[in-house]
Amino acid sequence: MNRLTNTIRPYAWGSTTAIPELLGTPPTGEPQAEMWMGAHPGAPSRIDRGQGPVALDTVIDADPAAELGEAAVKRFGPRLPFLFKVLAAGAPLSVQVHPDLAQAASGYADEEARGIPLDAPNRNYKDANHKPEMIVALSPFDGLCGFRHPAEAADLIDALGVPALTPYVDILRAQPEDQALREVLSAVLGAEPDAMAETVRAATEAATRLAQTPGSAHAAAYAAYAKAAHSFPGDRGVIAAMLLNYVRLQPGEALYLGAGIPHAYLDGLGVEIMANSDNVLRCGLTPKHIDVPELMRIVRFEAGDPGVLRPEAGPDGEELYPAPIDEFRLSRYLLAPGADPRTLPAGTPQILLCTSGQVRLRTLGPARTPAADGAELTLAQGESAYIPAGEHTELTGQGTLFRATVTV
Repeated sequence: MNRLTNTIRPYAWGSTTAIPELLGTPPTGEPQAEMWMGAHPGAPSRIDRGQGPVALDTVIDADPAAELGEAAVKRFGPRLPFLFKVLAAGAPLSVQVHPDLAQAASGYADEEARGIPLDAPNRNYKDANHKPEMIVALSPFDGLCGFRHPAEAADLIDALGVPALTPYVDILRAQPEDQALREVLSAVLGAEPDAMAETVRAATEAATRLAQTPGSAHAAAYAAYAKAAHSFPGDRGVIAAMLLNYVRLQPGEALYLGAGIPHAYLDGLGVEIMANSDNVLRCGLTPKHIDVPELMRIVRFEAGDPGVLRPEAGPDGEELYPAPIDEFRLSRYLLAPGADPRTLPAGTPQILLCTSGQVRLRTLGPARTPAADGAELTLAQGESAYIPAGEHTELTGQGTLFRATVTV
């Protein structure tokens, strides 16, 4: 097992305090949005096996079977198939969707054939992989996830009392579900920018007022939309966001976000895991490129409950967050003082993250070398470790530990 040294990404929407508080480090005054744990080439973690720090992707490339296990290599190829993160949102992220595997493969091939550079601002597909993801709240966490039922969205928008929004309300109340959602999103994204900016301004004022009105229905949602609008004044994504379910996760609760599901993170600290991809199509709340035709091809126009997940108790104290995906498997351990040691399953690559207390890891073997058997490593809050396939590891201590791995 190896302690990880991780990169923190300073995206503009990041909190200035949440990740420093988790790590026990002083704030820099700059946004600290994401801490990446894994082997993504954009910011791989580093480990030190006695010869100085080495990027984890380089270590894996040198011997994929030993690091990942033969079953994982056969199933996913010679690379770590997930990216694990701590995410700290201090301002809204863009409303976005991710493609499924077939859409990603075809979109990537098409943009490659057209010669669009990977770093071009109008590039949609950075790779040929899909990007299902899961977020687990470490603090109260606000987000948007999936479409509201059209009738509910109509009532919420109508209550704003903005005449320019009346045509959208009428469509939402008159058309079948998928057609209503498709027509309204298309109309919002295709509206004349200056007129839409004025509509958003009026909607923001109304949402701010309704959020502060005692007994107002959807007060928390109006407050979230108003906050997003203050971060992105005049952005058409504010109206698009009103078509989505607002959800507040309590610590330990999670959301799974599959292909085609529009979503946005608004505020809070959480752990996030995803397939190892960077494919994003945006709907709004962003200055970045929005490819409306491609977006409309990818979005699933299905309304429903956002589907808040809670961990399911399993053997040996493991609590699993269920997801219909094999590229990642996320669980947690709540370790009490004096409790029996917990033994982690072996055979797959693992990344462990301590989010509270202190957790002690001990290698039971077989390790990479006989001398490593019985090795111990203590993780404090915010610290993480990588465990290659084949190593059996025992947990003791007091705290919360998240375990990221794969299913084979």
